Amino acid sequence: MTTCVFCNILSGLAPANFVFRDDLCAAFMDIRPVNPGHVLVVPRAHSALLTELDEACVGHMFQVAERVDAALRASGLKCEAVNLFLADGRAAGQEVLHVHLHVVPRFIGDGHHLRFSSANFVFRPPTELVRNAELIRSKMGVVS
Repeated sequence: MTTCVFCNILSGLAPANFVFRDDLCAAFMDIRPVNPGHVLVVPRAHSALLTELDEACVGHMFQVAERVDAALRASGLKCEAVNLFLADGRAAGQEVLHVHLHVVPRFIGDGHHLRFSSANFVFRPPTELVRNAELIRSKMGVVS
């Protein structure tokens, strides 16, 4: 067995309840669900970070997540809304270092929160926003 639990699941060395599989990714039930129906969409290729995946795989993962979203809403499981969540790196809360997109059914009163503190939302000076945008734009290869 490898040390990556998701690689073990994808190779059949560890059990999982799959809801979708193809050549690029798979979707299976989270064993510690936030709510019933919580699914993980995982690329077949081991990649710790989103930036290690090619664009086609990233796009496909989100297409699969959209299909899981629709299936959750039609499944009969309690699902008034859906959170998509992807932590990219340990500092962002990623626990398994294999890219994975959470598709979490939500409903009013479920007791879970995915919120940022209002203290973090401070208006920044326009000069800072311009500078930060330029730093990011210069690394994206985008011409403005």
